[in-house]
Amino acid sequence: MIDFIHAHSTRLYAVAAAALSLIAYYVQDLPTGLILALVAAILGTGEAVQRVEDRKTAKALHQDPPLATRL
Repeated sequence: MIDFIHAHSTRLYAVAAAALSLIAYYVQDLPTGLILALVAAILGTGEAVQRVEDRKTAKALHQDPPLATRL
């Protein structure tokens, strides 16, 4: 499960952000404090997702391209 989350962290973040937006729009009786707390959590999660993607990019930059070994 953790491998799935690591591999698809950006997609999962996008789904969570979209779901939060839809819930905040369609559920009128939610307290503003709850919505703001969830938005803060989503922003913090976005920072974590960005760091995961940065690590994957840095790792890929230090590897030889797949086709370079075949030439």
